[in-house]
Amino acid sequence: MQPQDPSQGVNGSFLPTSTTGDGANERTGLLGANPIHVSTDDKPPYQKYPLAFLQTTWQVLKSNYANVLLVFVPLGIIAGLAGWGELTVFLLNFLAIVPLAGLLSFATEELSAKLGETLGGLMNATFGNAVELIVSIVALKENQIRIVQASMLGSILSNILLVLGCCFIASGVRRLESSFDATVASTMSSLMAVASACLIIPATLHAALGNGDREREHELHDRILMLSHGTAVIMLILYLLYLFFQLKTHASLFNDPGKNQAVNNDEDPEAVVQQDEGEEGGRKDGDTLAPIPASIALILVTILVAVCAEFLVDSINAVVEQTNMSRTFIGLILLPIVGNAAEHVTAVVVSWKGKMDLALGVAIGSSMQIALFVTPFLVLLGWAMGRDMTLNFEVFETVVFFLSVLVVNYLIQDGKSNYLEGCMCLGTYIIVALAFYVYPDTAGEAGSSMKGFLQSAASNVTSSAA
Repeated sequence: MQPQDPSQGVNGSFLPTSTTGDGANERTGLLGANPIHVSTDDKPPYQKYPLAFLQTTWQVLKSNYANVLLVFVPLGIIAGLAGWGELTVFLLNFLAIVPLAGLLSFATEELSAKLGETLGGLMNATFGNAVELIVSIVALKENQIRIVQASMLGSILSNILLVLGCCFIASGVRRLESSFDATVASTMSSLMAVASACLIIPATLHAALGNGDREREHELHDRILMLSHGTAVIMLILYLLYLFFQLKTHASLFNDPGKNQAVNNDEDPEAVVQQDEGEEGGRKDGDTLAPIPASIALILVTILVAVCAEFLVDSINAVVEQTNMSRTFIGLILLPIVGNAAEHVTAVVVSWKGKMDLALGVAIGSSMQIALFVTPFLVLLGWAMGRDMTLNFEVFETVVFFLSVLVVNYLIQDGKSNYLEGCMCLGTYIIVALAFYVYPDTAGEAGSSMKGFLQSAASNVTSSAA
């Protein structure tokens, strides 16, 4: 029997190849990049295939540190079925979705690597925020509109402030200054500015037309709903045009994310590149799972995320009552941590290695995807489900979103970053988190009532004077 090519696994497709990296894979491996290969060619089928399955499973499990939290997946499901208490169910499923989000991203990347550049990029763009989408769909089904709106806005803020700030700091502690492609960053930040305008317009219209009259409130709601549906369609068209821009007409701008390495006055850029390539271990996406196993893993993980999200959303009302936390804070601060934890770690790791283009692709790219794809998709899905999901966010939330986008646009417009800019982003996010912690769910209703009261009082004074 001829010796097996070490680049092939069981049946030539299951085990990863150990190469010297080109930066294609940036996952945080648990036990290093070199696979443990056990030859199964001389074993009967009833031993060979189970052993191949175990080897592949081990490669998947050690691909990310967050997978140690997978123990909470069965615990969260059992807690939800057995009724262990709403707070316990919330915490267990909260922790369970963190590794599931990483596995969902892993399976998506493995499958997209087999589909070619265009289809693979389209699949990554579609499933990049699948966890947030699943959790929001479950909340939308339960008519938890505030949770859906807050989770969308929170995912955007956590990416452009928390993740980007941590990336700038991680790169800044090793280098005086880090560089990234200013053209790509400017394109994404411009689209984020457009997305913020799409959210400001419905909120402004509601503030301009709302007068506290309950008889006209239903008419105003219908107008806002119509505006939201039309705006959602335009936002989806813009997102599709961006995909065409990224994957087809201007693909050269996005296909070399490692060309801008961090530069330090005391470092040779070529030495930095060689050092980072040596640290990566060099396994590429698509080397662990063949298309069929990747598809099966994608389906199974999606089902598990949906089950855990169902228990998580169902327990939110009880958590609000027991902890005095608002639904807005849970949706805007806590839930985004669940869906983005694995991506957050990846972004910080690649920025530590000086690959800021990849880090910006995770942070700003993910935010833009939520703003231009996930949010309008949920508006149209709510329309189909008979739910009044609109783009009319609370005025305070809209202002916070606009100011955050403005701050980030100023920080990335020069194509360079340092640790101080990272601290600015992180400090802004902490202030936002504190603001929403003290922001009650009834603030919007109270604001509308007070506005109506003042307008009525002014009208009475005018009538009396006349």
